[in-house]
Amino acid sequence: MAVTKTYEGINEKIRRGEAVVVTAEEIIDIVKDVGVAKATEKVDVITTGTFGPMCSSGAFIK
Repeated sequence: MAVTKTYEGINEKIRRGEAVVVTAEEIIDIVKDVGVAKATEKVDVITTGTFGPMCSSGAFIK
């Protein structure tokens, strides 16, 4: 059975303080425990942030 979620629905859950938000690292264990279908039903948002300074760092070697 497909789970359909909308931005509007998720945003409403966020406003009410009812959204389930997990990190990319946390979702791995959730999927292992309950499977993809149940994880999709349970989780509303998966954060995938990175450490800011590393996103645009670089080096020039001459």
